[in-house]
Amino acid sequence: MNKKNYSMNIGTSSILLIFVLLCLVSFAALSIVSANADNKLSTKVMDRNTAYYNACNEAEESLTSLDITLSNLYVTGISEDDYYAQVGHSASYVIPISDLQSLQVELDILFPKNPDEPFYHLTSWQVITTGQLDYDESLSVIQD
Repeated sequence: MNKKNYSMNIGTSSILLIFVLLCLVSFAALSIVSANADNKLSTKVMDRNTAYYNACNEAEESLTSLDITLSNLYVTGISEDDYYAQVGHSASYVIPISDLQSLQVELDILFPKNPDEPFYHLTSWQVITTGQLDYDESLSVIQD
């Protein structure tokens, strides 16, 4: 009688199991690194957006204050020439957002025909670059 000798090849399955585990560990490490980078980026975006909207709020408060001042001058009944002599024909201000950016607001002052009309016309509301990003700073931004 012929006895067939079946032997189990343990080496191949062990190598396959080690390879699968290494793949899983590699994908897990990549997922952690990617999630950490996404978290840092979203935190920076959140901080930047918060700073921008804080600057917008401050600009709106300045516009409200200017509107009240212009309204009070208009109500006093001064002439158009005296009105412009006191407030000028235009106004602008810059509100810092960060070390590198600021919000610049420019407007033309108007002398309305009646008090229901606007006292100014907004000509510019933009983010401007006020600083220069050094090469070393750009590397730290990329590495963070």
